[in-house]
Amino acid sequence: MLLMLTVVALMVFGLIMLYSASFDFSFNEYGSSSYMFMRQVKWLGLGMILAFVLSYFDYHHWRRLVVFAMLGIIGLLIAVLFLNEIRLGASRTLYDGSYQPSEVAKLVTVIYLSVWLYAKRQYLHDISLGLIPLGVILGVVGGLIYLQPDLSAVGTVMILGGLLFFLAGADIKQIVFLLIAAILIAWIVVQFSATGQDRVTSFVAGLQDPTHASYHVQRSFEAIVKGGVFGVGLGQADTKLTGLPFAPTDSIFAVIAEELGLFGTVLLMFLYGALIWRGLVIARRASDMLGTLLAAGMTFWIGIEALINMAVMVGLVPFAGNALPFISAGGSNLISTMSAVGIMLNISRQSGESAKKEKNEWRSFGAVIDMRRGNGRRSVSRPRRSQRARG
Repeated sequence: MLLMLTVVALMVFGLIMLYSASFDFSFNEYGSSSYMFMRQVKWLGLGMILAFVLSYFDYHHWRRLVVFAMLGIIGLLIAVLFLNEIRLGASRTLYDGSYQPSEVAKLVTVIYLSVWLYAKRQYLHDISLGLIPLGVILGVVGGLIYLQPDLSAVGTVMILGGLLFFLAGADIKQIVFLLIAAILIAWIVVQFSATGQDRVTSFVAGLQDPTHASYHVQRSFEAIVKGGVFGVGLGQADTKLTGLPFAPTDSIFAVIAEELGLFGTVLLMFLYGALIWRGLVIARRASDMLGTLLAAGMTFWIGIEALINMAVMVGLVPFAGNALPFISAGGSNLISTMSAVGIMLNISRQSGESAKKEKNEWRSFGAVIDMRRGNGRRSVSRPRRSQRARG
């Protein structure tokens, strides 16, 4: 119930802010000030239907379907490269600037990794059966997304893979190796990617002097400063009218900051925090390890997407094209996010039901933390005689 209330609040908040951020752009591009708003409403309706269906779809059935889902999404990612529909220097869509498989790929990757880690849970400490296959899975999906290129989506997929690997009980040495490998790969990508070099250079320049940040971040700063504590008023922002790039999509957080001020941004972060908290509670109470991994993966995915988007707008991380979940315009991201919510609701629904589990099949988050500290063993006090017994 709390998860649904939070999601509904985010959806209502998102529709209000989307209309405010998009009416001028929609009128200039499509001849109707409500075009993007109405399109988002349609996608939201479809997303709500999917969430409802998935909330009653037993998540254990994904064990039989996930291979086909992964093959399908790989096929779509390859199709994007062959269609080569270039928009803003990248090829990410299937038709007329819409339908981004990379957004759905994040959802499918979480499901696939959760099922795979659950099936291989007894062999994760073996590098040849754990870390290496994980790297191959992430490499195939991440590599196809990188070719579009969509660096932010690649980063999200890699982070989610590492987090799920950790939660599944991987050895600390493998986690450290994975982190080192991820940093090395990121450095190589930046060295050989013009887009990556440009974003990192702009980011470093912005940290040294905000006036030297990229144009996008400078306009975002302008909007945030204008907003102050309580904002200039809903619909009253002017930065979105004078050149703020991608106001209805990537930069919608800057519009929120200008119109609703610090108060509005804190409210939005509170809603995301409530969703993350509830998602982790569902993961902890799941009836088996598969449910724990799925719920945690979905929760971390939504949280990471929101964090990156907001951090980019305030210049804390290099520019990335992540959507702000439930808020930014875009059907692919909205449907994928609503599908994740539906799966989480199904896990929550089944958490109170009895489930057959193998002995020591899974560990809750608390047990994972204990394992990291004491290798899963409790210290047992030795029997001692009292002073009277000694005497």
